[in-house]
Amino acid sequence: TMVGPNGNESSATYFILIGLPGLEEAQFWLAFPLCSLYLIAVLGNLTIIYIVRKEHSLHEPMYIFLCMLSGLDVLISTSSMPKMMAIFWFNSTTIQFDACLLQMFAIHSLSGMESTVLLAMAFDRYVAICHPLRHATVLTLPRVTKIGMAAVVRGVALMAPLPVFIKQLPFCSSNVLSHSYCLHQDVMKLACADIRVNIIYGLIVIISAIGLDSLLISLSYLLILKTVLGLTREAQAKAFGTCVSHVCAVFIFYVPFIGLSMVHRFDKRHDSLLPVIMANTYLLVPPVLNPIVYGVKTKEIRQRILRLLHVTTRTSDP
Repeated sequence: TMVGPNGNESSATYFILIGLPGLEEAQFWLAFPLCSLYLIAVLGNLTIIYIVRKEHSLHEPMYIFLCMLSGLDVLISTSSMPKMMAIFWFNSTTIQFDACLLQMFAIHSLSGMESTVLLAMAFDRYVAICHPLRHATVLTLPRVTKIGMAAVVRGVALMAPLPVFIKQLPFCSSNVLSHSYCLHQDVMKLACADIRVNIIYGLIVIISAIGLDSLLISLSYLLILKTVLGLTREAQAKAFGTCVSHVCAVFIFYVPFIGLSMVHRFDKRHDSLLPVIMANTYLLVPPVLNPIVYGVKTKEIRQRILRLLHVTTRTSDP
């Protein structure tokens, strides 16, 4: 219990993560496919990083940004999956308050960084297709590095107030979270105090980060589309081919994120399974699918993966 001897509110020292509400009996077996997906995600993304790092011909902005995306995918999935596996396999449902804050901060700040990197990738495609002669001078390697550092600073700065706001909230009556890991929306609902500041802060972060980034990405692709439509059919196919992987990555990231935010806003049932499944999907699906999408759709990556696996085959552009 989290209520003092006189019925006063007390601060949380730990939370309980229940995993999958209503599926407690099946969690042990569900952990096996989830763990397999996690291992695929880590292996796939580390393979992308290894190939780009090893091949000097791939030391271009598009592939460096892809490395950043892969690194963030590994960190995002790793920030939640080990604890999730401990819940499912060993019934280790308790998480200390400070550990919960750290996990929450990591997940949200890394998501902000990933959104920034996706925006940077869209800008790279815009310059490459709409202003090809300026691409080498606009997106130099030092500038790409600065963009990566800016993504980290932005993600950390946006989420820096998060632990402070949560620490100031009193918790009473319940410390049971409805997710398999700590999320801001989930934790603040347990507070027995006015959480309007947290709600407003969350909305400001979503609008200034995810909302702004998705708007700018959409704008960049409208400009790309306008330019591409004026090219020859062969040039159109080549231009679209370089964008397909990134467009897929954008949808893979933003659709679950926006869906999860909407469910948290409108689904008031604390024991609902839908937001839990969507939250797990959000943290696992992008890290699993991004390496597959880039491996299949990007010729340079595909050829080097095949070479890495010692597979000799003739490949052609999709």
